[in-house]
Amino acid sequence: MSQSLPKTAYRVFLTILLLAATALAIRYRDVLSMESIQRWTLEAGAWAPAVFILAYAVSTVLFIPATPISLAGGALFGPVWGTVYNLLGATVGAMLAFAVSKYLASEWVRRMMGGRLKKLYEGVEAEGWEFVAFTRLVPVFPFNALNYALGLTPVKFTHYTVATFVFMLPSSIVFTYVGYAGKEALADSEGALQKILIALGLVVFAVFLARIVRKMRENALLDANGLKQLLEGSKPLIVVDVRDEGDFAQGHVPGAMNIPLAQVEGRLQEIAPDGKKIAFICKTDRKSSKAAEVALKGGVDAEAVKGGMELWKKLNFPVEK
Repeated sequence: MSQSLPKTAYRVFLTILLLAATALAIRYRDVLSMESIQRWTLEAGAWAPAVFILAYAVSTVLFIPATPISLAGGALFGPVWGTVYNLLGATVGAMLAFAVSKYLASEWVRRMMGGRLKKLYEGVEAEGWEFVAFTRLVPVFPFNALNYALGLTPVKFTHYTVATFVFMLPSSIVFTYVGYAGKEALADSEGALQKILIALGLVVFAVFLARIVRKMRENALLDANGLKQLLEGSKPLIVVDVRDEGDFAQGHVPGAMNIPLAQVEGRLQEIAPDGKKIAFICKTDRKSSKAAEVALKGGVDAEAVKGGMELWKKLNFPVEK
């Protein structure tokens, strides 16, 4: 009873907060436009940063596009403090949306995301906070929808918050500076051309950073989903289960070979005589990581399957005995 009361009170508080914010957004919908937020913030005087952060957070919860507000932050507060306030507003809004999704509107979020939610859930299952970091660096999903969808995954609130704050920094810097440079150009201030060129350079850098991160992730990670896709494709792949025979017999990836970790080094040529790629798998990924290291030192292309058989079974992929 004593443990359920705080949860109930928390849900009631979130419900009241969401309803109040929704009512205000409907009543004052023009206030949350970029122009209105700029005017409102300028009129707030010393409270301008707090007002801007609050407006940003509420806008995020209510699905109002974040990019124009980030541009406004750069125009209002400059490249340094604008980045700080944009990042704080986006993070607070992301935290609120996460909490609303997890505790209040789970069914609504499931309907909204449809099949995309499964992909997110599997990504978090396999990578945890690293997947959250990836989605913040690479815009795979719309920012506002992503905040709600991640609330239905197993990621911890603290991990979600830290990953969101840290890995949204590059995009916050870019959008803030673009907004700042735009204001300087409109004002025809000294050095405006140089600032515009810097802004363009930052945009190009952000695009290339996203591509590099995506490519690195594709090359560095092989989880249960990736393994299944490779096995279903035309690219030749050898799966080697490095658990003991007893564990292997309880269930393994269809078509996998069973070679315990201690035997891997001496049987590399037997495993991959034609230089084919090996995917090592175990219960989690400790033994398989060691096996992949041994294979790579022996000149064989190999990867460990992150999450191992635990994740494979959790995702209800086929198991052979």
